[in-house]
Amino acid sequence: MTEKPTVLFVCVHNAGRSQMAAGWLRHLAGDTVEVRSAGSEPTDRINPAAVEAMAEVGIDITDQTPTRLTWDTAEASDVIVTMGCGDACPVFPGKRYEDWTLADPAGQPLDLVREIRDDIRTRVVDLLAGLRRAR
Repeated sequence: MTEKPTVLFVCVHNAGRSQMAAGWLRHLAGDTVEVRSAGSEPTDRINPAAVEAMAEVGIDITDQTPTRLTWDTAEASDVIVTMGCGDACPVFPGKRYEDWTLADPAGQPLDLVREIRDDIRTRVVDLLAGLRRAR
């Protein structure tokens, strides 16, 4: 792993789970980790409920845009975390993978999106601790 690890969060639409995870990691890691997110079938905008849930904890993800997952992005990442994209998320040999089973916040009430947000935070904290131990 490089001095500054690169983490890629991937979900189908790159509008909810992966954006919240990226927001948490940027917030918690500062500039010690390069953070990316992408989707196998990105939508045109971030889920407004995800934006609202993250804003409640002081994290602004409104400047992010759903992005299509590319081979180059995955290849340039040290850790790839997938969230519910199943076979749509390709496997890249030699990469560290984590697959997080999380509910999709799309179309869900804000209370459920908050639960997903908090679950993601716990997982990001654990991921960051592992990255710091690996250095």
